[in-house]
Amino acid sequence: MKALLIGINAKYIHPNLAIRLLKANTTYPVDIKEFNIKDSKDKICDYILNSHYDLIGFSCYIWNITLIEEILKELRKYKMTILLGGPEVSFHISYYFEQNLTDYIIKNEGEEAFHLLLSYLDGKITKKEIPNLYDKNGYTFDKLVNLDHSKMAYDLLEDVDHQIVYIETSRGCPYHCAYCMASLDNKVRFFSIGEIKRQLLLLNARKAKIFKFLDRTFNANKKNFLSLLDFIIEHHLPYQSYQFEITGDLLEEDIITYIHRNAPKHLFRFEIGIQSTNIEANKAVGRIQNNQKLFHNIRLIQEADIIDLHLDLIAGLPYEDLSSFEKTFNEVVTLKPKELQLGFLKLLYGTKLHQEAEKFGYCWNKKAPYEIISHHDMSTEDIAKIHLCEKAFDLYYNADPFVLSKRDLIDVLENPYAFYYNLGQSLKEIRFSSLEARFEYLDRYLQREPFYPQIHKSILLDYLNYFHLKPKAWWKEQLSSSEKKILLRELKEQELLEEDITILYKHSIVVCLKEDIIVAIYQDKKKKIYCFKQNK
Repeated sequence: MKALLIGINAKYIHPNLAIRLLKANTTYPVDIKEFNIKDSKDKICDYILNSHYDLIGFSCYIWNITLIEEILKELRKYKMTILLGGPEVSFHISYYFEQNLTDYIIKNEGEEAFHLLLSYLDGKITKKEIPNLYDKNGYTFDKLVNLDHSKMAYDLLEDVDHQIVYIETSRGCPYHCAYCMASLDNKVRFFSIGEIKRQLLLLNARKAKIFKFLDRTFNANKKNFLSLLDFIIEHHLPYQSYQFEITGDLLEEDIITYIHRNAPKHLFRFEIGIQSTNIEANKAVGRIQNNQKLFHNIRLIQEADIIDLHLDLIAGLPYEDLSSFEKTFNEVVTLKPKELQLGFLKLLYGTKLHQEAEKFGYCWNKKAPYEIISHHDMSTEDIAKIHLCEKAFDLYYNADPFVLSKRDLIDVLENPYAFYYNLGQSLKEIRFSSLEARFEYLDRYLQREPFYPQIHKSILLDYLNYFHLKPKAWWKEQLSSSEKKILLRELKEQELLEEDITILYKHSIVVCLKEDIIVAIYQDKKKKIYCFKQNK
């Protein structure tokens, strides 16, 4: 009895932990194979059809289910046993049997069920002994995995220094957010914190760089949270980053203070789902959120600038119209997180909001990722407007190069949502051919604004800071060769520049603004930026 488990990942850097857990928790021979969503159906089918396995299993998620369904339609022409698992099939089971796309589905957790299914197919046990299993004849029974007996699978990760390492310290979620599949498992269980620490040390030895913890609310258990933070601070390597999903209004100030005092900058990244500041919208989806404490904690984190912050919003919640979403966006963006994801509500199978869709008048795309089209309080046109805002915001706020300019813009904008929406409208037909063009477009777009001189300087500093090789100059304040040499000589004579004058002539860019002089030096793939006030 030999099985092949297939993961089709969103990107190469996102390895599939689920198929490795199934392999680690069975004594049967199991091979795993990973593709990504850019791979063609034919490529994946050819690999499978040229292999010889008794069982082919697919790990199904919102990002890969459309491709998997195409593959299954092809594979069903041949005689082979198919197994599906993962959140995307666990709550839409009848469809896959009605369409004859599979022989078995494992609902929810699969470590024990997968091994027992292989035992059943090998003639060792009866089907009724297998938990969490569907076939065309029905369902067996529910059973949660005992995490104390479940083997971890981090040793099966191959390229840990080039991929994100996903870590579980718990399963389940204590909250009941109506749009989230995690809310369907309210029994929170924890892996051994000692074993987690041992695994982290082993991954350190393999030079893992980015760790993302899959716990839905990592700070739900303060004792474990503090213990792991302390361990990471003591044992981390200089190039590492550890990412956690945090419930922001439950975060206690002593933890924030502890991190600020003991952790280096950028070691920790907190992802906090705000979703909305509209209390009525939050109540409708089962969220009880103390906005005042949440914003207070975020400001504490931002002031120290030690922890990187990623915040989330969801457009399309019940009772939130466009003006309410605009208010939410403007309130949250003034916190100036490193990244603010502007997402759109998805009506996922199995969730309470999917079951209550008619109550709120939801129209949504019936194919993955099931994004909403409209509801009682938000029209199709409203959703389209938010998409325009999102496009501009992702290009000019969430993108790495715009470090100073995005923060300075938020300080001077009266209505950030309106600004990014209007910018998005102007970008409708534009496809940038280069990063330089993107910078130049924003700079030109802002020239009519009274705050332009301040933001112009920030845009130039962002542009010059981003490159390690001397970039193309596109701004209007360009000096002639002789003017550049004279200015560099003056700055050198004033002992404001350290580099040799010949290096400055050859390897520098000089920008002479109304109030500032910027000198950027690029040599041997290294850069140095000077900024001086103009002498009046």
